[in-house]
Amino acid sequence: MRQVSRRKVIKMIGTAGLSVMAAPFAGISRTMTISHSTMLQREIPVTGEKLPVVGLGTWQQFDVGPEAAAREPLINVLKSMLEMGGRLIDSSPMYGKAETVVGDLSASSGNADKYFYATKVWTSGEQSGIRQMNDSLQKMQRRTMDLMQVHNLQDWQTHLKTMRQWKEAGKIRYTGITHYTSSAHDQLEQIVKSRAVDFVQFNYSIRERNAERSLLNAAKDSGVAVIINEPFDSGSLFRMVKGQSLPAWAADYDINSWAQFFLKYILAHPAVNCVIPGTSNPKHLADNMGAGYGKLPDENGLKKMRAFVAQL
Repeated sequence: MRQVSRRKVIKMIGTAGLSVMAAPFAGISRTMTISHSTMLQREIPVTGEKLPVVGLGTWQQFDVGPEAAAREPLINVLKSMLEMGGRLIDSSPMYGKAETVVGDLSASSGNADKYFYATKVWTSGEQSGIRQMNDSLQKMQRRTMDLMQVHNLQDWQTHLKTMRQWKEAGKIRYTGITHYTSSAHDQLEQIVKSRAVDFVQFNYSIRERNAERSLLNAAKDSGVAVIINEPFDSGSLFRMVKGQSLPAWAADYDINSWAQFFLKYILAHPAVNCVIPGTSNPKHLADNMGAGYGKLPDENGLKKMRAFVAQL
């Protein structure tokens, strides 16, 4: 296999105006060896199933109508993600039409069963939760949902009871809880320590590091898989580094872009199973997926990354 620079591939794609499906190895840097040409995967503790470390969030990006012009980039995003080694797609009833769009596009791709589907329940009350979860199965065109999560802990005890029953019945494979603010980390940690769920999803970035205080280690110690949202701090990290060049030492960790810089900081923590940056742009998708390839920062690298960001 010929080694391909991700930066070069992205440039080629942009110039040609083609979908990123033409670049299944877009995440491989010119310094990597063939042995590193597959995306890093980490085991889900409760089963040992391996999950690629970079997935896809659908908040806002997949809330589109049926028009071909709106959906075509998303078709390319989903196809490219799979070809570059990603699997996990995260959605929610809160995300407008996103569940329906994911279901339609994955079903028409011919590769529907190759993805790992995660969505959420976002309501109060047992019966309302059951109706919403059934609706999500229908919208995403799944008989079994890979991961069902309680969105932002809303009525979480009620929904977890239902989700455990659904798991026993084979309607879902894994259970989880989510939140997007650091103020919820203490409550998430309490639930994680009780081993009540298989997954926990929360916010974490190089600038918003509250999860490093104890939540990440609690999840690892409790055997709960971790999904990270808000890896770019709602885009503020890119605004912070606008006009800045990557430090030369970033190449030591196969980092070729700021997106990879931010994502690899997160993935360097061994508790993290998957990070889910959202995008509707195939070129950005290729950039994000590249974070799952090559070297991850060691402790010395993490210190340098934190120091670099702190002085901006």
